[in-house]
Amino acid sequence: MSHEARRQPAPEAAATDPDGGAPPSPTPSGSGEGSAEADHRPDGGGGGGGGSTRRFWSARRIPAAIVALVLTVAAAVLLYEAVAASTGEPPSAWRREITADLATRPLDDPWAIAGSALAALLGLWLVVLAVTPGLRGLLPMRGGASDGVRVRAGLERSAAEAALHDRLLDVPGVRSVRVRAGRHRIRVRARAHFRSLDEVRGDLDRALDDGVRQLGLARRMRRSARVRRPTKD
Repeated sequence: MSHEARRQPAPEAAATDPDGGAPPSPTPSGSGEGSAEADHRPDGGGGGGGGSTRRFWSARRIPAAIVALVLTVAAAVLLYEAVAASTGEPPSAWRREITADLATRPLDDPWAIAGSALAALLGLWLVVLAVTPGLRGLLPMRGGASDGVRVRAGLERSAAEAALHDRLLDVPGVRSVRVRAGRHRIRVRARAHFRSLDEVRGDLDRALDDGVRQLGLARRMRRSARVRRPTKD
């Protein structure tokens, strides 16, 4: 998501866990240094806060519900066939057809290969969902504890972008600014319509440093800032 040329209110933290509390805001300190083109530095305020940097895990209720439904239906059908076979009833027509087809179909048949590939891809997709956290749009914040209860909070990327956008737009000389927040890096592209680019870049770097610290993110964020003159029409 990007924000350009217009001011937006900065939303608050998007998620808190478990009691809806928010971690205490860190105290701003220090300032960054300017760079000629791009600046890649870790956030000095991102570590040492005592909170966990683990990402939030998605519940993935829809995939879990689909898998549970399919397995339940398949188990019910197989159980019915097993009970019917144990009581001496003749097998169902669909079971006879499937058995006959599997007995006569060669292994290099295109339909057999396609079915096997589809089953393998489906299983791989389920494995990936099971071992990855998801929720890529939620940045973990530094946690804290209150009355012995550990609190975790998260900030959506769009909220971080909006907060930094408004802060950077207040830098003298900045005409427009775009902010893109990733999982590990924050990219800023600004246009300056007066003052020298070096002065604007220095103030922009300092405002970006302070803004990232005040977001209270748990992970150290690299930053890339670029300032240019607006193109002439």
